[in-house]
Amino acid sequence: MYEIRRVGIEGFRRLRDISIEMRPMMVMVGANGCGKTSFMDALSLVAASAEGGLNRRLTDMGGVSETITRGRQLDMSFSADMEVPDHNPLKYMMSIAAQGHSYSVSQESLTQSRPGYSQPFKHIESAYRDIRYFDTEEGRLLRPNWEFNYLESSLSQVPKLFREAEELRRSLSAVTQYHVLDVGTRAPVKLPQQLRPVDLPGDNGENLVPFLFNLRETNSEKYEAIEDTLRVAYPGFDSLNFPIAAAGMMSMTWKDKAFQSPIYIHQLSEGTLRFLWLISLLQSPGLTTITMIDEPEVSLHPELLAILAELMREAAHRTQIIVATHSDRLVRFLDTKEVVVMDVNEDGGTSMTWADTLDLDSWLADYTLDELWQMGRMGARA
Repeated sequence: MYEIRRVGIEGFRRLRDISIEMRPMMVMVGANGCGKTSFMDALSLVAASAEGGLNRRLTDMGGVSETITRGRQLDMSFSADMEVPDHNPLKYMMSIAAQGHSYSVSQESLTQSRPGYSQPFKHIESAYRDIRYFDTEEGRLLRPNWEFNYLESSLSQVPKLFREAEELRRSLSAVTQYHVLDVGTRAPVKLPQQLRPVDLPGDNGENLVPFLFNLRETNSEKYEAIEDTLRVAYPGFDSLNFPIAAAGMMSMTWKDKAFQSPIYIHQLSEGTLRFLWLISLLQSPGLTTITMIDEPEVSLHPELLAILAELMREAAHRTQIIVATHSDRLVRFLDTKEVVVMDVNEDGGTSMTWADTLDLDSWLADYTLDELWQMGRMGARA
């Protein structure tokens, strides 16, 4: 299995110099402004760069001047180590330098150490407009013989690399970020949805209904797991049904044992809608390499958080889960090896520390992890 094992970030907002081990499940805790969202945004930027969307993503973020650490640096860099079965890890690095109102990819490399060689093998070695790829036919680094877009990464434009390097590009581009689900009156999740094959419920729940319907028809085990979870969370829940709303459009109803008439999706409470969307996402067979979820606890009853924690833990066998939370109640149901403590240093930069490296064992004999957070014993406080 290919997995990202370490991520490095320098010069991106508060993340001046971060190097963090990546684990299957990573729940970030910390005060507002400590860098949780910045960490997820940095990963989404790297993902966009891997698939040729660096310029678009930087524009969406307000440009390089809005993303580079204020007043401290003129460039930002990102690195990632990917575990490769039966081989040494792949190491990727990209630096972006501000140039007036624009930018340049000032440095980019993709290397892999090999037994018996003192120098790592180079798949990519680029600096500004000097772009070089390893050519398998020539057996050496060559400049591209096609029209090259210098505002995009070399990784996104190489026509063909070795299998491991292609897997890195695929893994880096397969990063999905989910924010708090919109449940307003005209939110996509509340409207009739088009019946079509989808394997994810959508960033805004716009595909939740066809996702659940298709899952029921094609993967009964996963679908039944979702309904079983709902029965545990809501003792009155009976089943979901999918009435046709119009030609090619479908809605969803919730059958409750306490009521004769079904409850339509737009009539469900905010917390119920968000919980249904979250458990559908975590049970999805279409999860990407890395799944990032911002504040999953919003609108959820505290008792649902224990179920959510277990579902995230199970999903971490199929995707690397990264979560940002302010909920001490959610932390109660986590292990120290799943929690990253984020603080702001005296110089204004962010630090990231795995909770199981903080020597909390003696405290955990008498207190729960959320109590230690409230007491300030593990940091992550304002």
